[in-house]
Amino acid sequence: MSTTRIQLALNVGDVAAATAFYERMFAVAPHKVRDGYANFVIEDPPLKLVLIENPGAAERLNHLGVEAATTGHVTAALERFQAAGLAVTVAEHDLCCHATQDKVFVAAPEVPLGWWEFYSVTEDDPAEAHATTESVCAAACAGQDGPDGTCCG
Repeated sequence: MSTTRIQLALNVGDVAAATAFYERMFAVAPHKVRDGYANFVIEDPPLKLVLIENPGAAERLNHLGVEAATTGHVTAALERFQAAGLAVTVAEHDLCCHATQDKVFVAAPEVPLGWWEFYSVTEDDPAEAHATTESVCAAACAGQDGPDGTCCG
């Protein structure tokens, strides 16, 4: 990936049906499909669309993010956020959404979950043996407490 793209993570009732819909809508196959999870890397418009099966979710929006090309971009963003006096939480080597990521969560007013995630994927398909690693973001994906302590469900 040579650029950044907005990430939109949605709670869906049926991930298979949602995957089929978005595959037709954007005319692109999903990048990754796992039990209860799928994501798309869409070039036009530049979008990382994440589908998380969570049929009981009160909100359809799970979280918002920016996927960066490299960890260096994440580090630069962290420095920019800190210089601007923004509240941040750092998560390095975070296992989330079936990938290892370096990321920064930025507290944001009037955003449904209260934060944005700025991240770079460092390993796209880590071994399943690592799948039980705790994650700052995994709680958010599962609808539990997120990085700012709020319920993300």
